Amino acid sequence: MSEETSCHTESARAGNGLRNPVTPEVHSAARRYRLQRVRQQLQRNGCVATLLYDPVNIRYATDSSNMQVWTLHNYARYALVFAQGPVILWEFHNCEHLQDGNELIDEIRPALNWSYFGAGSRMSEKAALWADEIADLVRHHGGKGARLAVDKADLEGLELLQRLGVQVVEGHSLMEEARRIKSPDELALMRWTINVCEQGIARMHDELRPGMTENELWAWLHFENIRNGGEWIETRLLASGPRTNPWMQESSDRVMQVGEIVSFDTDLIGPYGYCADISRAWTVGHVAPSDEQRRLYSLAHEQIHTNMALLKAGLSYRDFTHQAWPIPPAFHHNRYCCLVHGVGLADEFPAVAHAGSDWDSGGYDGVFEENMVVCVESYIGEQGGYEGIKLEQQVLITAEGCEPLSRYPWQDDWLI
Repeated sequence: MSEETSCHTESARAGNGLRNPVTPEVHSAARRYRLQRVRQQLQRNGCVATLLYDPVNIRYATDSSNMQVWTLHNYARYALVFAQGPVILWEFHNCEHLQDGNELIDEIRPALNWSYFGAGSRMSEKAALWADEIADLVRHHGGKGARLAVDKADLEGLELLQRLGVQVVEGHSLMEEARRIKSPDELALMRWTINVCEQGIARMHDELRPGMTENELWAWLHFENIRNGGEWIETRLLASGPRTNPWMQESSDRVMQVGEIVSFDTDLIGPYGYCADISRAWTVGHVAPSDEQRRLYSLAHEQIHTNMALLKAGLSYRDFTHQAWPIPPAFHHNRYCCLVHGVGLADEFPAVAHAGSDWDSGGYDGVFEENMVVCVESYIGEQGGYEGIKLEQQVLITAEGCEPLSRYPWQDDWLI
């Protein structure tokens, strides 16, 4: 382990959380930058405003959060951000106080929940009230027939807005484009989340022993995230032994045995809502790997580092895909779903496809730019094989190449 990670492990053993180095000034600058990015995208796309329901998009534009996972599936909180005008947040019942001191929000109103859960048989009545309120604001600040970008909403609501003269356009892509380029202050927030995540990884490493369940091990990542101000973890991608092949099996009550592979993907939403998306693999009991485990790990490590060496500002997605490390045929069937993907407040645009049939069926071109953050992915496991290795590294795109944002060490002594 590196000195940095060893310090994390000692802190975990001592029962102490980390000390947050982010100043209020950095936090304030990051939130102002993000709102500016949204407004720039609105102006470029000829939209007067965007209506946001996705809690991650609301967090990006307003730096406000409330029951983030619950509001992913309950339409009980939304925001309207004008290109030249106010930021209005509709907050959940009696939660206005949660946004005290948030200088980005000009007005807070009580949310009108017209989903079946919130409105029952009065859905149509409540939806009409909701549409009237939104349309009045859009007309007031943008005039008749103004374009309103919407990231996601129920079909009935969109139809009501259109009947009231609002030109509704798809807004999710607009927000993805806004979120794509990070400021130095945003990167400071992200680095802090990665630091917290690495504390959790180190704690898992320290606690891992034969005879414990996958769920018991995974719980330590949640523990370190929450006690250091983090928020949630988007998946439960930790598996051991034969459950590592194929990948995408979530943690279970399986009891782990000495010498088996255990691999994981953090997908951690930490402090300030930023994502740390890191994958590593160990043996249970931290014993020496078998020859086959070394072979799998070495190939996954080679894929990650070969592809990292290609990344730099100005490189197209297409060129990256066609220059990427060639997956040996034995591992192609179980390949990971993409080569790299963007990351910020969560997994983000782009998701860069593999060459061949993946590119032909779903690939799209673009250009890597400075201050994009992406995750470089690898899964190596033969179809029908016993175990597999999942590795992932989060990196910052620079003019010269890419900078690893995670400092958690690899198993260099496994490499062949």
